[in-house]
Amino acid sequence: MKVAVFLDYIGSIGGGERVALMLARALKGDIITTDVSAESIYRLGFTDVNVISLGSTIKFPPLKQISASLMFATCDFAKDYDFFIFSGNWSHYAAGKHRPNLWYCYTPVRAFYDLRKKMVSRQPNWLVRQLAAIWIGTHRWFDQRSVRNLESIVAISSNVQRRILEFHGRQCEIIYPPIDTNKFRFFEYGDFWLSVNRMYPEKRIDLQFDVFRELPEEKLVIVGSYSKGDHSAKYFRELIEDIPDNIEIRGAISEDELIDLYARCKGLICTAMDEDFGLTPVEAMASGKPIVAVNEGGFKETVINGRTGLLVEANKDDLVRAIKEISKDPGRFRETCMERAMEFDTSIFLDKMKKLISAA
Repeated sequence: MKVAVFLDYIGSIGGGERVALMLARALKGDIITTDVSAESIYRLGFTDVNVISLGSTIKFPPLKQISASLMFATCDFAKDYDFFIFSGNWSHYAAGKHRPNLWYCYTPVRAFYDLRKKMVSRQPNWLVRQLAAIWIGTHRWFDQRSVRNLESIVAISSNVQRRILEFHGRQCEIIYPPIDTNKFRFFEYGDFWLSVNRMYPEKRIDLQFDVFRELPEEKLVIVGSYSKGDHSAKYFRELIEDIPDNIEIRGAISEDELIDLYARCKGLICTAMDEDFGLTPVEAMASGKPIVAVNEGGFKETVINGRTGLLVEANKDDLVRAIKEISKDPGRFRETCMERAMEFDTSIFLDKMKKLISAA
C-alpha cells in the first residue's frame, strides 16, 4: 500500500512535524506539503523521507494560511497513492479528492473556536479586528465543510477528542503521539532547567521569565523558534527586550543537541495554555527528568502528579514553589519517569496506526 502524508508546512521544528515525518518513514510513504525548510528536516533527522512541495505560501498572516488551504484544495494525487493521512490545520482541504483518508488531529484550529475572541482582541486596531473577525468566520465555515470530507479522525489526546466533538460533532478514538524512547538517555541532574516549545504567546514563555526572576539561584535554558509568517515573531521580539540574567534562549537546535540537554537538565518546565498533548514532557521523562507543568490540557494526561513531577496552577507563585520542591531531590522521580515514558513509545503508536489503516 502506497501512503501519502499531507502536512501543512515544514518550517519551525515541532512535535507535529516530527510525528508526520516519522509516520511517513515508517509507512514508506511520502510527505506532501507547502513550505519546506531543508534545515529543519536535517535537524529532525529525516533527510531520508521523500518530501513533495506544492509551492511556497505567502509569508503574511492570514494570507499564509489561505494560500496553504488553496494549494491543498486544488492539488490532485488521487491516482498516485492508496491511502492518505492528513496532519495539521490546513492539509485536510485536500480530503475531498483523496480517499480513503484519515486525519491525525493535533487540534481543531483554535483561533476559529475557543480562542476566537482572544485572537480578534489581539489585533492592533478596530479595522484589523473587524478584518480578523471576517476572516475567522469565513474560514471557519470552509474548515467545517472540509472536515466533513474526512472519513476517519484520530485525536492525539482526550483533550483534543473533546474539542473535536464540541466543534465538529464527530466521535473519534485516541492514539497518543509517539516518542522513540531509545533515543533518550540520562546523564546527570545538572544546574539548569529546560523549556522546549515554539515561541508562541500560548506557550506563556513570559510566565517562565517571571518565575525565574524569582529564582536567581536557578538557571533556565529555553529551546525553540518562531515563525516569520505569524504572530509568534512579534511575541518573540517583545520577549527578548527583557531577558532575565539567569535565562538563556538557544533558538532552534539539532536533535542531538536537544537530546543532550534533556540528558543533563535538572527538569522540564511546561507552561503552555491548555496544551493539545505535549511531547516534550514525555521526552524529558524518557531521559529520567521530572516535570513541572501547569495543570491544564494534555499535561494532565502525561504527567502523573507527585510521581513524575508536579502539576500546578498557571501562576508564578505555584510554579516557583514546584521548582524549589523538585530541585531538592530530582533523582527521586527518575525510575517512575522512565517507566511512564515507555507507555508512549513509537512501537505502540505505529502498531495502532497500521491497524487503523489496514482496516480502512
